[in-house]
Amino acid sequence: MQIRAVAEDDWQLVRDIRLRALRESPEVFGSSLAREERFLESHWRMRLRTSPTWVAVEDDGTPRGLVSMIREPGSSEVDRHVQQMWVAPEVRRRGVAWALLDAVVRAAAHDGAETASLWVVEDNASAVDLYVRAGFVRTGERQVLPRDPDRTEERYERHVDVAGLDASPRTDQA
Repeated sequence: MQIRAVAEDDWQLVRDIRLRALRESPEVFGSSLAREERFLESHWRMRLRTSPTWVAVEDDGTPRGLVSMIREPGSSEVDRHVQQMWVAPEVRRRGVAWALLDAVVRAAAHDGAETASLWVVEDNASAVDLYVRAGFVRTGERQVLPRDPDRTEERYERHVDVAGLDASPRTDQA
């Protein structure tokens, strides 16, 4: 499995992974499949111009995961936000999520960040478990899931050290 940064010209690959994620795991994202299926090429390209993005691909080129990093509006200048994290079900618990998170943490460190943060739906126990094992801690900040007011998401944050590496040892895989 390779983790690689993508560029604007990779918009179709990113679109395909993102739409698959929304089809297979609609309950964990703030957006919807119907909304993002309407995005034009220009929107996908704009996303890639403004948000560093990485994909996980098999050696044969089969896409298996996705993550992006943004400066979340209203957040601290020294925070970078993990966004649209997703790994295909058939390769979960094989370290793909760890590798994607490592890419974001390294990029955040190189960008001068002190923290990396993310929002996770509170009833997504497997995601909460992954992020906690990856060094993220609860901030206590909660908000209603934008497209489902009956559900809540919580913000987690993790310190990014100078090297951009996780200081805590990993004992298992995602």
